[in-house]
Amino acid sequence: MCKKISIIVPCYNQAQYLGEALQSVLGQTCTNWECTIVNDGSSDNTEEIAKIWMAKDCRFRYLFQENSGLCSARNLGISHATGEFVLPLDADDIIAKDYVDLALQSFEKDDCLKVVYCKAEKFGDEFGIWQLASFSLYNLSRNNLIFCSAFFRKKDWELVGGYDTNMVYGWEDWEFWIAILKNGGNVKCLDEVGFYYRIKSNSMLRMINQENEKKMLNYLSVKHADFFVKHYGSFTAINHALIDEKKNNEINLKSEKFVIDVFCKRFFGFTVFGKYK
Repeated sequence: MCKKISIIVPCYNQAQYLGEALQSVLGQTCTNWECTIVNDGSSDNTEEIAKIWMAKDCRFRYLFQENSGLCSARNLGISHATGEFVLPLDADDIIAKDYVDLALQSFEKDDCLKVVYCKAEKFGDEFGIWQLASFSLYNLSRNNLIFCSAFFRKKDWELVGGYDTNMVYGWEDWEFWIAILKNGGNVKCLDEVGFYYRIKSNSMLRMINQENEKKMLNYLSVKHADFFVKHYGSFTAINHALIDEKKNNEINLKSEKFVIDVFCKRFFGFTVFGKYK
């Protein structure tokens, strides 16, 4: 029997999609799982839907909390997890039937693995393969490369203090992957499509405005300054590089203006950027 996996499904007013997510859990080829639905203070019928699934299969469990946000809901569910491995699954997404099996096989083959994820497809308002850059710590320092529904050990979640509840405007996954991976550990992306990401017009990532984006980036830069300095250099070095680039661009621009002026003066009797002569 495969090792036990704890699947955590936070839900905030997503009851209309919850059944699809839970059906994809129920259909897993690996049967040694538990699934905890965390109702984050929903005003819809999330609790009713959850109880229906609990009646179908005793591996489904249900927790409720007053609305506290996605990170808090995931943390609550994981704190009750009894499995060695954890898989977060948002209530509006679904997983392929062999995703758990393939991930756990990977962990068994490599003791240094910290994170396993897969290829992904979008559905809903958009369709197609979700194109993500290949994983490296440098690429992770530039942008998030791993969606929320990736596998990790509960002990690694504990070591970093869980999902950071300060990430209130999104990018909580990015911060979490940085936290557990910046000091080492292997990452594997399965060749198979195992995750299906629902695109909606009001998705959280689409709702991050520039002000909130700046707040989150500033927070990340301070919390994980060691990580970003390692892959980008010091902030002073970055600033000097930007100044040098600006100077070079100004020199190149002046040079281009000079060449065009000479050409126009010689063949047309006037200059473009200077005065008429």
